[in-house]
Amino acid sequence: MHDQLSDGRKFRLLNVIDDYRREGLAIEAGFSLPKIRVIRTLNQLLEWRKKPLVIRCDNGPEFISHEFVRWVTEQGIRIEYIQPGKPQQNAYIERYNRTIHYTWLSKYLFDILEEVQDYATIWLWHYNHERPPLMAA
Repeated sequence: MHDQLSDGRKFRLLNVIDDYRREGLAIEAGFSLPKIRVIRTLNQLLEWRKKPLVIRCDNGPEFISHEFVRWVTEQGIRIEYIQPGKPQQNAYIERYNRTIHYTWLSKYLFDILEEVQDYATIWLWHYNHERPPLMAA
């Protein structure tokens, strides 16, 4: 997902969730989120989380790169790409992104990227620890 700072510079958010546990695992803010940063973020998560069986993602360049595919394969993780133009195939992350957008991203105007990252980190803790748990449908 993306937004812009008060000076108009665009930034992106990499949102990593566990859609089984309904838990946010990471939010990374950056002016770009290249494959190396995505891999670094996922490596950090693997240091303190159980390895997932599957990673579901869109067809963004960071996810279809040879380096990302090689890293996932080396980890023994399967990749599920959603079909282009079918965000409903990744409905939980779409809902999560919408929650981020409406609860804080569209409400505040950030001046620097560090403010975005700091707010995202605090929000993620509240999301995981203070919101009412969602009931399974």
